[in-house]
Amino acid sequence: MLESTRNFKTWPLAVLTFSLLALASSPVRVANADDLLDLAQFKGRVVYVDFWASWCTPCRLSFPWMQSLRDTYEREGLSVIAINLDRNRPDAERFLAQFRPNFEVRFDPQGQLAKRFKVQGMPSSLIIDRHGVQRYSHIGFQTVDRATYETQLRELLAEK
Repeated sequence: MLESTRNFKTWPLAVLTFSLLALASSPVRVANADDLLDLAQFKGRVVYVDFWASWCTPCRLSFPWMQSLRDTYEREGLSVIAINLDRNRPDAERFLAQFRPNFEVRFDPQGQLAKRFKVQGMPSSLIIDRHGVQRYSHIGFQTVDRATYETQLRELLAEK
């Protein structure tokens, strides 16, 4: 869109107004990665952060499991945050419509958080302790991994 907006002086006023309103009302406005995920707001909670994309087959396995985690451990201090990396938001929305998670979902189409956390594969997850320290990271997701990940979460939830 940047290339096509250079010559905006020749656009009709209605088109220019619509374009600016669409940009201003866009649900994805990210100044920097810290705006997307401020871990300080989760102080005192264990945070499971999952990077995912709509095209990721293992993500289809992880979403129901993350929902189960949230339902089981939220009262003990667990927060689950899924960060979508799709550049095409409608693809992510279709995925979410299928799974209907009730944990937090954030959108990072530019991949700023993925770069910050050095994401190398899909899905990738991080487990952050109550003090904001990343304690575990995982690349990929298979059903057999659930027990290990859950043990790590319970360990951190037991820490005060």
